[in-house]
Amino acid sequence: MSKTTNKFAPEVRERAVRMVLDHERDHPSRWAAVVSIAEKIGCVPQTLHEWVKKAEVNSGKRAGVPTEVADKMKALEREVRELRQANEILRKASAYFAQAELDRPFRR
Repeated sequence: MSKTTNKFAPEVRERAVRMVLDHERDHPSRWAAVVSIAEKIGCVPQTLHEWVKKAEVNSGKRAGVPTEVADKMKALEREVRELRQANEILRKASAYFAQAELDRPFRR
């Protein structure tokens, strides 16, 4: 989860993105549409512009990694990190017990 709180519900984000895409032709540029709509929903234009770009990536209209793929990669990277930590703990425990076995007196 991100470090910032999400002030806007997913429905609001989707609607704002849809509004930008629908009304883009009514403005001289996409940025002008973003600024106009951002004022109406109460967010900064940069945030809305990022939402629009992410929506385009997710729909395949823009190059990039879709959100679901990025989320899956993040989860897999977290799992790999946890498994590496577990392997390191097991390796150290194995070495510790092997050394303890060597230090034990020999039984006949």
